[in-house]
Amino acid sequence: MTNGVFDVAVLVGSLRKESFNLKLAKAMQQVAPQNLKLEVVEIRELPLYNEDLEADAPAAWTAFRDAIRSKDAVLFLTPEYNRSVPGALKNAIDVGSRPYGKSVFTKKPAAVASLTGGALGAFGANHHLRQSLVFLDMPTLQMPELYLGGAAKMFDADGSFAQDSTKELIVKFLTEFASWIETTRQK
Repeated sequence: MTNGVFDVAVLVGSLRKESFNLKLAKAMQQVAPQNLKLEVVEIRELPLYNEDLEADAPAAWTAFRDAIRSKDAVLFLTPEYNRSVPGALKNAIDVGSRPYGKSVFTKKPAAVASLTGGALGAFGANHHLRQSLVFLDMPTLQMPELYLGGAAKMFDADGSFAQDSTKELIVKFLTEFASWIETTRQK
């Protein structure tokens, strides 16, 4: 926390250049309350987790771990692949949680938002991700839940939310997340 502002790592599960979840991260940055600073922490260059590499950990692993360690909280944004999270996001979780006993995620407040082009809002991925966060000992915002469908119509040409109702929902979610971070940090 710097000057009353929580630094939040945003992990985007989709690697696609025109990712809806990356657009969501950028749009969230535009409407976040003043006490949240959202920063996307890149995961696309992380080599697959392999415990054999720990003796001489890849530089990308070290940079990722340091980036997460320096943040007050983590916001996970995920699409849904086969009723679960994308492999790149799961790999980032594995890299950050290892070696065993040295997880950079432990006790960091977390929130999950899922976005997809379909109608279900990546419900399966959202809940599957939450299972991992329980094991990682990350106190995770329970309400409001955020499952967003219809991603193709969610953003206007400049990347802002196309509908005021969506913007209001996101502002409410982020405001609650800021309160959650404050509450969990006081414990």
